[in-house]
Amino acid sequence: MANPQVRVRFAPSPTGFLHVGNARTALFNWLFARHHGGVFVLRIEDTDRARSSDAMTEVILDELGWLGLDWDEGPLFQADGLTRHQADATRLLAQGGAYRCFCGPGALEERRTAAGGDPKDTRYDRYCLEHVSPTESERRAAAGEPFAVRFRVPPGITAWDDAVHGRIEFSNSDIEDFVVLRTDRTPVYNMAVVSDDGHMRITHVIRGDDHISNTPKQVLIYHALGVSQPVFAHVPMILGEDGRRLSKRHGATAVGEYREQGILPEAMSNFLSLLGWSPGTDEEVFSATQLIERFSLEAVNRKSAIFDTRKLWWLNGQHISLRPAQELLGLVVPRMVQRGLISPAEAADQAQWLSALVELLKVRARTLDDIVTQAVPWLSEEFPYESEAVARHWADRAAAARALQAVHAAFVGVGEWDEAELESALRTLAAERGIAAGTLIHPLRVALLGAAVSPGIFEVATLMGRPRVLQRIDRAVRNLESDSGGSAAPSSA
Repeated sequence: MANPQVRVRFAPSPTGFLHVGNARTALFNWLFARHHGGVFVLRIEDTDRARSSDAMTEVILDELGWLGLDWDEGPLFQADGLTRHQADATRLLAQGGAYRCFCGPGALEERRTAAGGDPKDTRYDRYCLEHVSPTESERRAAAGEPFAVRFRVPPGITAWDDAVHGRIEFSNSDIEDFVVLRTDRTPVYNMAVVSDDGHMRITHVIRGDDHISNTPKQVLIYHALGVSQPVFAHVPMILGEDGRRLSKRHGATAVGEYREQGILPEAMSNFLSLLGWSPGTDEEVFSATQLIERFSLEAVNRKSAIFDTRKLWWLNGQHISLRPAQELLGLVVPRMVQRGLISPAEAADQAQWLSALVELLKVRARTLDDIVTQAVPWLSEEFPYESEAVARHWADRAAAARALQAVHAAFVGVGEWDEAELESALRTLAAERGIAAGTLIHPLRVALLGAAVSPGIFEVATLMGRPRVLQRIDRAVRNLESDSGGSAAPSSA
């Protein structure tokens, strides 16, 4: 049954592209909300106006849409809540949970130096709490003296039951009286987050475990404001294969970069879901519907996840195979056009044939660009004979030429140009010559596609069509009989 009480949020900062770690966080929140029939809120944390960008906001929204992570509320902007943030900080001040701090820049360091302490110790010494009376504080504030508002950390322990890590405790003696409102009346991160989450009735905060150090301060603010504390679930960090935090040195880190490389959104979501979450089986290929059905916080691991690019390519290949060719065509054709292999008008005229081509090629593809690369010999007469293929199957040039001439003659006599007839003709020829069919098939594959590996040769020949097949066999024979060498690209006929 739907549980409308479940409310989660994804709160990116529009200061850069959508990092794969943030995308994984968004995905986990989305899956949790959809699994419980709850609400997924999108909140843009744009209070850092100097670094925030409207362009980055648009990119983030676009990438979330590409991943299929639709939101139920938002996008809401944190900067729009400034008045509420200030009001909540003022309420803390009025209730005694916070106090004004008039210490200017360098004041703490000066006091520590004068007292013979370590000037590098940055923990606040509670000077304004212990030496500035409430009456004096009111007077100085009324006189217009600038001040920050600091949270008054109580003695004891701050703890919560994390949905991933279990019980987590912090000694309050290790938490300084932190600022909640700066002298310019803008809130710090922890203050704004608690104010927003409380206002939006967020029930579960699912985020990276690099936020664990922020959580005790937020828990303290929740309690001081009398706001219901959400369930915290800190998911494991994503590391590179060298065990270090994922960064540019490991390759692409932005979701958009993988999109450009030809990764399908369902493959990216599938891959990200397995970074820190276990489905409980050996299965690895999941649709969005299956992920929603199976996802739970209980199955999220505590151990950091490793970003294995090879697994991403493999999963993408699986999802490419599952996609109908007609759907893939809309993604592949623009890439073919970009590479100059076909014009938009030609693509429209040949849509049915191109769909059949994509169906044939998708099984061996790991990315959309792989399909385009495989399609080059189909769409252009200027394609190379791969040197490895030539070395393996055209090493004896005279024998390869004779084999292809015989295949040409056999194919000329074929009535119905289909897989069955072509296979029958070639295998009959092989039997008549007392040789294995592969002795004819391998040189033929190089002649038609320039490669040692391809889809079934009879499927290839059928889709390529009689005129082009016979033409390419002729061209290959001329190439083999010439002195130019077999690794050059065939010339246009």
